[in-house]
Order: sequence, then C-alpha cells, then structure tokens
Amino acid sequence: MDRLWPDPAPDLTLDEAMVSFTLPDHSADRPLVAINMVTSIDGRAQIDGTAEGLGSRADRRLMRLYRAAFDAVGSGAGTLRATGIWLRVGEDLAARRTREGRPPNPIGVVFAGADPVQTDSPWFTGDETRILVVGSGNPVTEVPRGTELLRSPDELPEPRWVLRRLAERGIGSLLLEGGPSLNASFLAEELIDEVYWTVGPHLLGTDALRMIAPIEAGSPFAHEPRRGRLISALRHEDELFLRYRFGRPGSIGP
Repeated sequence: MDRLWPDPAPDLTLDEAMVSFTLPDHSADRPLVAINMVTSIDGRAQIDGTAEGLGSRADRRLMRLYRAAFDAVGSGAGTLRATGIWLRVGEDLAARRTREGRPPNPIGVVFAGADPVQTDSPWFTGDETRILVVGSGNPVTEVPRGTELLRSPDELPEPRWVLRRLAERGIGSLLLEGGPSLNASFLAEELIDEVYWTVGPHLLGTDALRMIAPIEAGSPFAHEPRRGRLISALRHEDELFLRYRFGRPGSIGP
C-alpha cells in the first residue's frame, strides 16, 4: 500500500495506512453520514447487478476498517435483495471495538421504504442490534428478534427524519453502503459528509448503476455542484482508495 496524500509514504500495510483514520466531529442534531462505494474507472458500481468483482481483497479489508469506525452501517432494501448484505467487521476489529468500550459490530440499518423485505436474509441473523426502516404503507409487520421496526409517517422515509430517529438512539455516525438510489436521497438533502471511493482498474462500458443515481426530482447541484475536499489517497497495485469530505451546506470546512 502506498499513501499518496497526505504525507506520502510507500510500502505500508493497509492497517498501517489507516491507523490514523478518525471521523470528524458531528453536530448534535444528526449523525455524521458517509458513503462507501466501489466503481469501475468509467464510474459503474455493478457487474451483473452487484458490486462483486469490482474491488479486491484489499478493498474488502478497507470496507471493514471503515465500518469499524462507525456507530451504524446501512444500506437499501434493493442491496439487501441483491446481495444479502453482511455488515459486520470481522473478529479482529470486533475485538478492538470491544476493547474501546463499543459493541463488537456497528448497528445495522436497512432502508426499505415501500419495498418488500426478505426477513429470512442473513442480515437478520447475529447478535448485533438491527433497525429496519420502512415506509408508512410497507407490508412488513413483524421482524426477527433483535431487530427494531421503525415506521416512517411517509411512504418513503425522509432521510432527515431517519437521522433524527437514529440520533435519539445515540447513533452519532452512519456509513451507507448503497445502493445508488439511497445515496441519491441523502445527497438531495445535502446530508453526505464524507465519501469513501474505491476506483477499481476496470472499464465496463455498460449502463449499470453508478455510485449515486440521478436525483428523481432533479438535482439541486446540476449547475452548482457540491464541492468536496480530498482528505486522503491510497494506492494498492492498480486500485485507488479516495476519501473526500464535504462541509455543511454553504461551507467546505473540516
């Protein structure tokens, strides 16, 4: 692993390169929100409907290191259906979180809206706390033990409403792992604070989904893009691992 920015250094292990990784302070009213995605060089986030094959073993380790820093890890119901999602951090990082006085794994959050939910998915197993967020008309009425069902007053849960509910539960940071439509809903409300982007060394030339889907009502940033600041850049063989930070609306502050 080579650290390209800041403080360039070659020949590091991934864990050495990430040893100083910390999250910025978050406001009291809502959790800090970051998204973690892998894409091809031409910006596609899927091969044959999933992200499998876009990232390497190093990328999968990096994903766990990111997860370990957060209070909660979330994804949309579409990602749950496509991959079964597994949001844990692995034994070594779970032990580290325990030594730090935190639960072994982050809280799992799935955003379902009106979509049906497969309650027999592997996501519903394990000892970690889970929260299933559904819309007002979602047919789900019962969830497996260990899962909290959080029903929105709206047909599609509004991101700010969800973040307020998470803050009430003591959650100070949320890592989103897709899909692109969920990412777009948070971008539309200027609720993305950091982006962790793995660029895999592939060209696809397909119409597969991108990291962030087009915002349905039209993007408020089409003519005045949200501008981020590059915080770090790592290289592993032919992959790039980039971290960007976005200030609160109207600023690019830390």
